[in-house]
Amino acid sequence: MTRVLLIDDHPIVLQGCRSILEGAWADEVDQAQSASEGFRSYRQRKPDVIVVDLAMRKGSLGGLSFIRWFRRVDERTPILVLTLHRDPLIVSSAFELGANGYLLKDASAGELIQAFRKMCEGGSYLSSELAFHLESKRVTARNVRFDGLTFREARVLTLVAAGKPHSKIADKLDVSCSTVAKTCTQLKAKLGVQTRTDLIRTAIEHLSAAERKAVTGAFRRRKRRSIQI
Repeated sequence: MTRVLLIDDHPIVLQGCRSILEGAWADEVDQAQSASEGFRSYRQRKPDVIVVDLAMRKGSLGGLSFIRWFRRVDERTPILVLTLHRDPLIVSSAFELGANGYLLKDASAGELIQAFRKMCEGGSYLSSELAFHLESKRVTARNVRFDGLTFREARVLTLVAAGKPHSKIADKLDVSCSTVAKTCTQLKAKLGVQTRTDLIRTAIEHLSAAERKAVTGAFRRRKRRSIQI
């Protein structure tokens, strides 16, 4: 059973999202019209995924405060931001605070379902429109080089490109979440990015599925050679 909590102060948005999700994937959808109501519903119902608007109560970014507070008590439940805000700084802030996905309210029902499924599978999601917008603004002046990455950094990067959260990466590599976080910090420095969003986008942009396989294979071969020596 998949239970979703929708937090938005616009009843028509709640009704529309509920109708889409119930018809496609979710077994139960709970609703809240404020951050405080959302907290109470979370404690009582323990949802599998939370969908939250950023602008509640006359345009304030109360959704960011909700994410910040929520991550202090729950590091695992996926959070999908559903908002009208396109500002890259707000997008980055949401991911830095702990959001797993970011979707614009004018997205199609199909994209909402796609984002939601990503959340349920433990992945991350960035609105296709925002991804295109951020890419078009970024002048590709840097040439990302992967030959300077360690074996662990290469493995973490491939899993980041696959949309895996820190907890899943840690389980996959049999290391702690703090080790994964430290490795991601090192990757940001080496690849010239500053935020988690940029790291995810860089990994996806520069490593296609075939390239991810090739990079991983190369580092595995390098590791085997070093062990033999």
